[in-house]
Amino acid sequence: MNNEKLKGHVLILIANVLFAINMPISKYLLPAHLTPEALTIMRMAFACVMFWITSLFVKQEKVPLKDIRLLFICSFCGIALNQGLFIQGLNTTSPVDASIIATAVPIFVMILAAILLKEPITRQKALGVLLGVTGAVLLILQSVDTGTGRVSSLSGNLMIVTSGFAYSFYLVLSKPLTERYSSVTLMKWMFLFATLLLMPFSFNHILESPAFHHAVPDYKEMTAIFYVLFGATFIPYLLIPMALKRIRPTTVSMYNYAQPVVASFIAVLVGQDSFSLQKLLAAVFVFVGVYMVTQSKSRADIEREKKEK
Repeated sequence: MNNEKLKGHVLILIANVLFAINMPISKYLLPAHLTPEALTIMRMAFACVMFWITSLFVKQEKVPLKDIRLLFICSFCGIALNQGLFIQGLNTTSPVDASIIATAVPIFVMILAAILLKEPITRQKALGVLLGVTGAVLLILQSVDTGTGRVSSLSGNLMIVTSGFAYSFYLVLSKPLTERYSSVTLMKWMFLFATLLLMPFSFNHILESPAFHHAVPDYKEMTAIFYVLFGATFIPYLLIPMALKRIRPTTVSMYNYAQPVVASFIAVLVGQDSFSLQKLLAAVFVFVGVYMVTQSKSRADIEREKKEK
Protein backbone atom coordinates (compact mmCIF):
# COMPACT_ATOMS: atom_id res chain seq x y z
CA MET A 1 0.00 0.00 0.00
CA ASN A 2 1.51 3.35 -1.05
CA ASN A 3 1.40 6.50 1.05
CA GLU A 4 -1.54 8.04 -0.83
CA LYS A 5 -3.73 4.96 -0.34
CA LEU A 6 -2.74 4.84 3.33
CA LYS A 7 -3.81 8.49 3.70
CA GLY A 8 -7.15 7.59 2.10
CA HIS A 9 -7.74 4.82 4.65
CA VAL A 10 -6.83 7.06 7.58
CA LEU A 11 -9.08 9.89 6.34
CA ILE A 12 -12.16 7.71 5.87
CA LEU A 13 -11.57 5.98 9.20
CA ILE A 14 -11.54 9.36 10.98
CA ALA A 15 -14.74 10.37 9.17
CA ASN A 16 -16.52 7.20 10.27
CA VAL A 17 -15.34 7.55 13.87
CA LEU A 18 -16.89 11.03 13.90
CA PHE A 19 -20.11 9.64 12.37
CA ALA A 20 -20.19 6.86 15.00
CA ILE A 21 -19.98 9.37 17.85
CA ASN A 22 -22.71 11.41 16.18
CA MET A 23 -25.44 8.75 16.30
CA PRO A 24 -26.06 8.75 20.09
CA ILE A 25 -25.63 12.53 20.22
CA SER A 26 -28.22 13.08 17.47
CA LYS A 27 -30.56 10.62 19.19
CA TYR A 28 -30.17 12.68 22.40
CA LEU A 29 -31.13 15.89 20.55
CA LEU A 30 -34.13 14.38 18.73
CA PRO A 31 -36.90 15.33 19.21
CA ALA A 32 -36.78 16.72 22.75
CA HIS A 33 -34.35 19.52 21.89
CA LEU A 34 -34.48 19.83 18.09
CA THR A 35 -36.89 18.66 15.42
CA PRO A 36 -35.37 16.43 12.71
CA GLU A 37 -36.00 19.16 10.12
CA ALA A 38 -34.24 21.77 12.25
CA LEU A 39 -31.18 19.61 12.84
CA THR A 40 -30.92 18.74 9.14
CA ILE A 41 -31.06 22.31 7.83
CA MET A 42 -28.71 23.53 10.57
CA ARG A 43 -26.14 20.95 9.44
CA MET A 44 -26.54 21.97 5.81
CA ALA A 45 -26.38 25.73 6.42
CA PHE A 46 -23.48 25.54 8.89
CA ALA A 47 -21.37 23.38 6.57
CA CYS A 48 -22.26 25.60 3.60
CA VAL A 49 -21.00 28.72 5.38
CA MET A 50 -17.88 26.93 6.66
CA PHE A 51 -16.91 25.55 3.25
CA TRP A 52 -17.42 28.89 1.47
CA ILE A 53 -15.31 30.66 4.11
CA THR A 54 -12.62 27.96 3.81
CA SER A 55 -12.65 28.33 0.00
CA LEU A 56 -11.42 31.93 0.40
CA PHE A 57 -8.10 30.60 1.74
CA VAL A 58 -7.43 27.88 -0.85
CA LYS A 59 -6.76 27.84 -4.58
CA GLN A 60 -9.86 28.82 -6.60
CA GLU A 61 -11.06 26.22 -9.10
CA LYS A 62 -13.38 26.97 -12.01
CA VAL A 63 -16.19 24.42 -12.34
CA PRO A 64 -17.86 24.15 -15.80
CA LEU A 65 -21.65 23.95 -16.11
CA LYS A 66 -21.68 20.22 -16.91
CA ASP A 67 -19.89 19.47 -13.60
CA ILE A 68 -22.15 21.91 -11.73
CA ARG A 69 -25.10 19.78 -12.88
CA LEU A 70 -23.37 16.62 -11.64
CA LEU A 71 -22.56 18.35 -8.34
CA PHE A 72 -26.26 19.20 -7.96
CA ILE A 73 -27.19 15.51 -8.38
CA CYS A 74 -24.46 14.49 -5.90
CA SER A 75 -25.71 17.14 -3.48
CA PHE A 76 -29.29 15.91 -3.75
CA CYS A 77 -28.31 12.26 -3.21
CA GLY A 78 -25.36 12.50 -0.84
CA ILE A 79 -26.45 15.38 1.37
CA ALA A 80 -30.07 16.54 1.06
CA LEU A 81 -31.70 13.13 0.59
CA ASN A 82 -29.17 11.16 2.63
CA GLN A 83 -29.06 13.42 5.69
CA GLY A 84 -32.71 14.47 5.54
CA LEU A 85 -34.06 10.91 5.40
CA PHE A 86 -31.51 9.58 7.91
CA ILE A 87 -32.43 12.13 10.57
CA GLN A 88 -36.16 11.62 9.94
CA GLY A 89 -35.71 7.85 10.08
CA LEU A 90 -33.58 7.98 13.25
CA ASN A 91 -36.31 10.04 14.90
CA THR A 92 -38.88 7.25 14.41
CA THR A 93 -36.77 4.09 14.61
CA SER A 94 -34.13 2.71 16.95
CA PRO A 95 -30.39 3.37 16.66
CA VAL A 96 -29.90 -0.42 16.52
CA ASP A 97 -32.16 -0.77 13.48
CA ALA A 98 -30.50 2.25 11.85
CA SER A 99 -27.05 0.72 12.42
CA ILE A 100 -28.05 -2.67 11.01
CA ILE A 101 -29.58 -1.11 7.89
CA ALA A 102 -26.46 1.03 7.38
CA THR A 103 -24.47 -2.18 6.86
CA ALA A 104 -26.16 -2.51 3.44
CA VAL A 105 -24.33 0.56 2.10
CA PRO A 106 -21.18 -1.31 0.92
CA ILE A 107 -23.40 -3.82 -0.91
CA PHE A 108 -25.21 -0.96 -2.69
CA VAL A 109 -21.86 0.67 -3.53
CA MET A 110 -20.36 -2.56 -4.86
CA ILE A 111 -23.33 -3.09 -7.22
CA LEU A 112 -23.48 0.56 -8.34
CA ALA A 113 -19.71 0.71 -8.89
CA ALA A 114 -19.98 -2.39 -11.08
CA ILE A 115 -22.77 -0.79 -13.15
CA LEU A 116 -21.54 2.81 -13.37
CA LEU A 117 -17.75 2.54 -13.02
CA LYS A 118 -17.38 -0.99 -14.45
CA GLU A 119 -15.57 -2.09 -11.29
CA PRO A 120 -15.46 -5.92 -11.11
CA ILE A 121 -17.29 -7.79 -8.34
CA THR A 122 -14.59 -10.32 -7.51
CA ARG A 123 -15.10 -13.26 -5.15
CA GLN A 124 -12.67 -11.69 -2.70
CA LYS A 125 -14.54 -8.38 -2.70
CA ALA A 126 -17.95 -10.08 -2.28
CA LEU A 127 -16.62 -12.25 0.55
CA GLY A 128 -15.07 -9.21 2.24
CA VAL A 129 -18.39 -7.35 2.13
CA LEU A 130 -20.19 -10.43 3.51
CA LEU A 131 -17.70 -10.75 6.39
CA GLY A 132 -18.11 -7.04 7.18
CA VAL A 133 -21.92 -7.36 7.23
CA THR A 134 -21.67 -10.42 9.50
CA GLY A 135 -19.37 -8.72 11.98
CA ALA A 136 -21.38 -5.50 12.13
CA VAL A 137 -24.71 -7.29 12.58
CA LEU A 138 -23.23 -9.58 15.29
CA LEU A 139 -21.97 -6.56 17.19
CA ILE A 140 -25.19 -4.57 16.83
CA LEU A 141 -27.51 -7.44 17.77
CA GLN A 142 -25.52 -8.09 20.93
CA SER A 143 -26.06 -4.47 21.95
CA VAL A 144 -29.86 -4.86 21.90
CA ASP A 145 -31.30 -4.71 25.38
CA THR A 146 -34.83 -6.08 25.22
CA GLY A 147 -35.66 -4.37 28.50
CA THR A 148 -35.20 -0.87 27.09
CA GLY A 149 -38.34 -0.96 24.98
CA ARG A 150 -36.57 0.06 21.78
CA VAL A 151 -38.89 1.88 19.40
CA SER A 152 -38.91 0.92 15.75
CA SER A 153 -41.11 1.64 12.76
CA LEU A 154 -41.44 0.41 9.18
CA SER A 155 -41.53 3.97 7.79
CA GLY A 156 -38.41 4.94 9.77
CA ASN A 157 -36.53 1.84 8.59
CA LEU A 158 -37.53 2.51 4.95
CA MET A 159 -36.21 6.07 5.30
CA ILE A 160 -32.86 4.71 6.56
CA VAL A 161 -32.70 2.24 3.63
CA THR A 162 -33.40 5.01 1.09
CA SER A 163 -30.86 7.24 2.83
CA GLY A 164 -28.20 4.51 2.55
CA PHE A 165 -28.93 3.92 -1.13
CA ALA A 166 -28.73 7.66 -1.87
CA TYR A 167 -25.37 7.88 -0.05
CA SER A 168 -24.09 4.88 -2.03
CA PHE A 169 -25.11 6.56 -5.29
CA TYR A 170 -23.27 9.71 -4.21
CA LEU A 171 -20.04 7.80 -3.41
CA VAL A 172 -19.98 6.20 -6.85
CA LEU A 173 -21.16 9.24 -8.82
CA SER A 174 -18.74 11.67 -7.15
CA LYS A 175 -15.62 9.51 -7.66
CA PRO A 176 -14.69 11.15 -11.03
CA LEU A 177 -15.26 14.62 -9.56
CA THR A 178 -12.83 13.97 -6.69
CA GLU A 179 -10.10 13.43 -9.28
CA ARG A 180 -10.69 16.87 -10.82
CA TYR A 181 -11.48 19.15 -7.88
CA SER A 182 -10.43 19.71 -4.29
CA SER A 183 -12.59 18.60 -1.37
CA VAL A 184 -13.42 22.21 -0.47
CA THR A 185 -14.57 23.07 -4.01
CA LEU A 186 -16.84 20.02 -4.17
CA MET A 187 -18.37 20.55 -0.74
CA LYS A 188 -18.97 24.29 -1.01
CA TRP A 189 -21.17 23.72 -4.06
CA MET A 190 -22.86 20.60 -2.75
CA PHE A 191 -23.78 22.12 0.61
CA LEU A 192 -24.97 25.31 -1.10
CA PHE A 193 -27.35 23.29 -3.28
CA ALA A 194 -28.50 21.18 -0.31
CA THR A 195 -29.17 24.30 1.79
CA LEU A 196 -31.15 25.96 -1.00
CA LEU A 197 -33.16 22.78 -1.53
CA LEU A 198 -34.11 22.29 2.12
CA MET A 199 -34.24 25.82 3.57
CA PRO A 200 -37.78 26.71 2.35
CA PHE A 201 -39.20 23.60 4.07
CA SER A 202 -37.12 23.64 7.24
CA PHE A 203 -36.38 27.17 8.48
CA ASN A 204 -39.53 27.47 10.60
CA HIS A 205 -38.57 24.28 12.44
CA ILE A 206 -35.44 25.98 13.80
CA LEU A 207 -37.57 28.75 15.32
CA GLU A 208 -39.94 26.18 16.86
CA SER A 209 -37.23 23.94 18.37
CA PRO A 210 -37.20 23.76 22.22
CA ALA A 211 -33.39 24.21 22.33
CA PHE A 212 -33.78 27.88 21.34
CA HIS A 213 -36.52 28.76 23.83
CA HIS A 214 -34.56 28.61 27.10
CA ALA A 215 -34.10 31.79 29.10
CA VAL A 216 -30.56 30.58 29.88
CA PRO A 217 -28.67 28.50 27.26
CA ASP A 218 -28.30 24.82 28.11
CA TYR A 219 -24.57 24.20 27.57
CA LYS A 220 -25.04 20.43 27.24
CA GLU A 221 -27.49 21.04 24.39
CA MET A 222 -25.26 23.65 22.76
CA THR A 223 -22.19 21.39 22.98
CA ALA A 224 -24.13 18.50 21.41
CA ILE A 225 -25.42 20.76 18.62
CA PHE A 226 -21.93 22.13 17.94
CA TYR A 227 -20.51 18.62 17.69
CA VAL A 228 -23.19 17.57 15.18
CA LEU A 229 -22.61 20.69 13.06
CA PHE A 230 -18.82 20.82 13.15
CA GLY A 231 -17.53 17.40 14.22
CA ALA A 232 -20.11 15.24 12.45
CA THR A 233 -20.81 17.35 9.34
CA PHE A 234 -18.10 19.83 8.32
CA ILE A 235 -15.07 17.67 9.16
CA PRO A 236 -16.31 14.28 7.82
CA TYR A 237 -17.63 15.78 4.57
CA LEU A 238 -14.28 17.50 4.13
CA LEU A 239 -12.50 14.16 4.54
CA ILE A 240 -14.75 11.89 2.41
CA PRO A 241 -13.81 13.40 -1.01
CA MET A 242 -10.16 13.41 0.06
CA ALA A 243 -10.44 9.67 0.76
CA LEU A 244 -12.36 9.00 -2.50
CA LYS A 245 -9.52 10.67 -4.41
CA ARG A 246 -7.15 7.99 -3.08
CA ILE A 247 -9.19 4.78 -2.71
CA ARG A 248 -12.17 3.08 -4.39
CA PRO A 249 -15.81 3.83 -3.46
CA THR A 250 -16.39 0.23 -2.30
CA THR A 251 -13.41 0.48 0.06
CA VAL A 252 -14.64 3.85 1.37
CA SER A 253 -18.09 2.40 2.04
CA MET A 254 -16.61 -0.60 3.92
CA TYR A 255 -15.52 1.77 6.67
CA ASN A 256 -19.23 2.14 7.56
CA TYR A 257 -18.65 -1.09 9.46
CA ALA A 258 -16.22 0.72 11.72
CA GLN A 259 -19.11 2.75 13.16
CA PRO A 260 -20.69 0.00 15.36
CA VAL A 261 -17.19 -1.15 16.37
CA VAL A 262 -16.25 2.36 17.49
CA ALA A 263 -19.62 2.90 19.20
CA SER A 264 -19.19 -0.38 21.09
CA PHE A 265 -15.61 0.51 22.08
CA ILE A 266 -16.74 3.90 23.42
CA ALA A 267 -19.56 2.24 25.39
CA VAL A 268 -17.07 -0.17 27.02
CA LEU A 269 -14.63 2.67 27.71
CA VAL A 270 -17.19 4.82 29.55
CA GLY A 271 -18.66 1.88 31.44
CA GLN A 272 -21.95 1.64 29.53
CA ASP A 273 -21.13 -1.81 28.18
CA SER A 274 -18.77 -4.69 28.88
CA PHE A 275 -16.17 -6.46 26.77
CA SER A 276 -16.98 -9.95 25.43
CA LEU A 277 -15.51 -12.54 23.07
CA GLN A 278 -18.47 -11.98 20.73
CA LYS A 279 -17.47 -8.31 20.42
CA LEU A 280 -13.89 -9.34 19.66
CA LEU A 281 -15.08 -11.87 17.04
CA ALA A 282 -17.36 -9.28 15.44
CA ALA A 283 -14.51 -6.76 15.25
CA VAL A 284 -12.27 -9.40 13.63
CA PHE A 285 -14.96 -10.10 11.00
CA VAL A 286 -15.24 -6.37 10.25
CA PHE A 287 -11.52 -5.71 9.93
CA VAL A 288 -10.82 -8.87 7.91
CA GLY A 289 -13.70 -7.89 5.60
CA VAL A 290 -12.29 -4.39 5.14
CA TYR A 291 -8.83 -5.84 4.46
CA MET A 292 -10.17 -8.26 1.83
CA VAL A 293 -12.01 -5.51 -0.05
CA THR A 294 -8.90 -3.32 0.18
CA GLN A 295 -6.75 -6.07 -1.35
CA SER A 296 -9.25 -7.09 -4.06
CA LYS A 297 -8.40 -6.27 -7.66
CA SER A 298 -9.76 -3.09 -9.21
CA ARG A 299 -10.63 -2.67 -12.89
CA ALA A 300 -7.29 -0.89 -13.39
CA ASP A 301 -5.43 -3.83 -11.80
CA ILE A 302 -7.17 -6.36 -14.06
CA GLU A 303 -6.54 -4.27 -17.19
CA ARG A 304 -2.88 -3.85 -16.25
CA GLU A 305 -2.49 -7.62 -15.79
CA LYS A 306 -4.06 -8.25 -19.23
CA LYS A 307 -1.59 -5.86 -20.85
CA GLU A 308 1.35 -7.53 -19.12
CA LYS A 309 0.20 -10.93 -20.41
